Amino acid sequence: MTTKNIQPIEDFNWDALGKKETEFDGTSREELEKKYGETFSQIQEGTVVDGTVVAITKREVVVNIGYKSEGVINAAEFRYETDLKVGDKVEVFVESMETANGQLLLSHKKAQSLKSWDRVNEACNNDEIVKGYIKCRTKGGMIVDVFGIEAFLPGSQIDVKPIRDYDMFVGKTMELKVVKINDEFKNVVVSHKALIEAELEEQKKQIISKLEKGQVLEGTVKNITSYGVFIDLGGVDGLIHITDLSWGRVTHPEEIVQLDSKIQVVILDFDDDKKRIALGLKQLTPHPWDSLDPNLKVGDKVKGKVVVIADYGAFIEIAPGVEGLIHVSEMSWSQHLRSAQEFMKVGDEVEAVILTLDREERKMSLGIKQLHPDPWEEIEQKYPVGSKHTAKVRNFTNFGVFVELEEGVDGLVHISDLSWTKKIKHPSEFTSVGAELEVVVLEIDKENRRLSLGHKQIEENPWDVFETIFTVDSIHEGTIVEMSDKGSIVALPYGVEGFATPRHLIKEDGTPAKIDEKLPFKVIEFNKENKKIFVSHSRTFEDLNKPADDEKKKENKAKKAKTADKMEKTTIGDVTDLAALKEELLQQEKNQK
Repeated sequence: MTTKNIQPIEDFNWDALGKKETEFDGTSREELEKKYGETFSQIQEGTVVDGTVVAITKREVVVNIGYKSEGVINAAEFRYETDLKVGDKVEVFVESMETANGQLLLSHKKAQSLKSWDRVNEACNNDEIVKGYIKCRTKGGMIVDVFGIEAFLPGSQIDVKPIRDYDMFVGKTMELKVVKINDEFKNVVVSHKALIEAELEEQKKQIISKLEKGQVLEGTVKNITSYGVFIDLGGVDGLIHITDLSWGRVTHPEEIVQLDSKIQVVILDFDDDKKRIALGLKQLTPHPWDSLDPNLKVGDKVKGKVVVIADYGAFIEIAPGVEGLIHVSEMSWSQHLRSAQEFMKVGDEVEAVILTLDREERKMSLGIKQLHPDPWEEIEQKYPVGSKHTAKVRNFTNFGVFVELEEGVDGLVHISDLSWTKKIKHPSEFTSVGAELEVVVLEIDKENRRLSLGHKQIEENPWDVFETIFTVDSIHEGTIVEMSDKGSIVALPYGVEGFATPRHLIKEDGTPAKIDEKLPFKVIEFNKENKKIFVSHSRTFEDLNKPADDEKKKENKAKKAKTADKMEKTTIGDVTDLAALKEELLQQEKNQK
């Protein structure tokens, strides 16, 4: 196959290649293109334009902005415009003239956002009331959509009264005022409370101007605290102190009132500016003491509930607002110091006897021990002198043991009446608190409510027997158990103790006896009344040499008597000679005269 050389056409119109040939000349084409271009709006990307809603579906809103194609916007961007319909004019932001799919891309939300700050500032400057959609809760308040901007609605700015349930506002549209704008951080603060404050302020002035002491008003419980209740009187707040809620005792105001409830109150007092208003609730009812049964008198029995308790006594509420005090001394016939908590506790229902009743002072004293007979009324019959009983040890003193025979009947066992033989320095050596002790009634002092008791008297006095055993000069074996400068304690048979002075503890070899040493002792004195036995070891061997000593003593005594007689005679003779000499001198004087 042979190839021919092909030469290109020199005047070939390459621009017309692939195009349909027309019969228009250049002038006609320009006019046609001008007319075609005038049919479209001058639209640029990134601008906000007005459009018309031409269709609405569940997912999309179709908007015509005069471009060659219509734009589609997500229906979610119109969720707050519940009354949107076909034909409405809306502002849209041109995001893209033509996407990859050839679609015009618009945004209603961005269009709103671009103009929102201008509108928000305008609303703030003009004190304009705007509508906001409450989207959700946040810390301290709510997030609100205002002109497409998320604004903050503080909890304190929702209403003039405290809000306890924020969730009830979520999803609702509320009228608001823009109160603060921070352009730097794009923060907007709105308030609903500001809309009603002006109206409330006027109401407040009118209410305050009409306030008078003793005036009864209706209010709403606004807030409850541990010390009282705040009442909204219609823009003006007053406080009911907890003590003015009820004539009875109130532990917490919630026992009397509930939040948001409407109640009648009376004005008790207010300051000069009427900013602090004291209210009362109990003052609307008569004082319970005024309606107390007029026939109630001293000696009557009443029932009530323990409302307050302290160490010194308990307050009993026999009717709301009517209380009586049971002093701890009126709770038991016992004389022991005790606390009221040992007898009752708050909330107990008790029966008591009226001891005193003063209607003018509104005071009443009660007693519960009076419900039982006084054990001292028949003390002689129940505990006669000489009778034996079992008592409980209550406490000790240095001089004895206090015991309880029964509730309200106590007695003292003196330390000397604990044992016949044992020397007791302190009662704790003999018994213990809470232990039982056998006693005998020795003496009754009904007037002073005292019993003298004895324990050793349960048994016969062994000193009657000891008197026959430990006779004077009898010798017994003993052990030195205790020594001191004054003497020693000697343990004798039958559990008896004797006492020996140091000079009676010298042994025959001249050395002193030592502790724990066992030696014979002679009784030198027996004192039954004081229960004392004096003994001597030295006398046991000294008395053996007593006859020889007695003979020497007699001889010495005779010699002393003879010497004394001689001295007496000499003295008498001397006196006689002196008398004779005196007589002689007197005679010589007479002769000279």
